[in-house]
Amino acid sequence: MTTTLASLIESLGSSLHSYLAAAGLWTFPGEEQIKLAIVDLVEDQRSISNRAGLLLEQRGAVVPRPAYPIRYTATHDIELGAMLPRILSGLRRQVAECDRLIDAEADPAAIDLVRQARETAIQHGDALEECMRQRIAPSASGAAAGS
Repeated sequence: MTTTLASLIESLGSSLHSYLAAAGLWTFPGEEQIKLAIVDLVEDQRSISNRAGLLLEQRGAVVPRPAYPIRYTATHDIELGAMLPRILSGLRRQVAECDRLIDAEADPAAIDLVRQARETAIQHGDALEECMRQRIAPSASGAAAGS
C-alpha cells in the first residue's frame, strides 16, 4: 500500500499541470477558462495527494515530495492554450498509471484514493478537451468565413 500511495503522490504532484499552477499561471486574454480549469484540476489532485500523504503518515511511511522535471522550465513562454495537448497527454498517462496501481493493490483505502484520482483525471480531462474545442472552433469558423 505505501508504494501505491507514494506512486500516486509522485504521479499527481510532478505533472505538467501541477508545475504550471505552482509557477503561477499567466494567460493571454481569452484563456481564463483554461487557467481556471487547470487550477480546479490541481486543487482536486492536491486534495487526493494530501489524503494519500495522511494515510502514509498514519502507517509510519515517508511521504514523497514530488519534483518537477527540468524540461518544464521550457514552458514559460508558451501560450497556455498551446499547452493543452501536452496537459491532456499527461492526464492520459495518469489514468494509465492509476489503472496499473489499482491492478497491483489489495488495500481498499489505497484503491479508493487511486480510483478517485483516476476519475478526477478523466473528468478534468473532459473539461480541458472542451476548452481546446472552444479554442479551435472560433479559428475554424473564422477561416471558413474568410474563404
